[in-house]
Amino acid sequence: MKVRAVNKHVMISPQKLRLVCDEVRGMDAQQAKTLLKFLPHKGAEIIRKTLASAMANAEENNEANPNELFIEQIYADEGPRLRRFKAGARGRYKPRVRRTSHITVVLAQREDS
Repeated sequence: MKVRAVNKHVMISPQKLRLVCDEVRGMDAQQAKTLLKFLPHKGAEIIRKTLASAMANAEENNEANPNELFIEQIYADEGPRLRRFKAGARGRYKPRVRRTSHITVVLAQREDS
């Protein structure tokens, strides 16, 4: 049983989110949620909310036990870019790119062996 949650158009670059994703990939869902609460990154809070949504989906739709869930996949893809311009010297402009991300969290249930 696999459950997923997607958070789109998040205003943070995927490069910053991938640092946090690598920390929690493969962990138990409850343990990862606790770890994300104390990481000092802006992306940690965003990923924690997406993880909580995936856990709620598992409980509501599949009646899964949250203690048996683990993060099978977690990744941050690039979303649309917002192109902005800043005034430069001599009447010129300097381009600025505001990057957005799409976060996907896939949870699976541990198989007892």
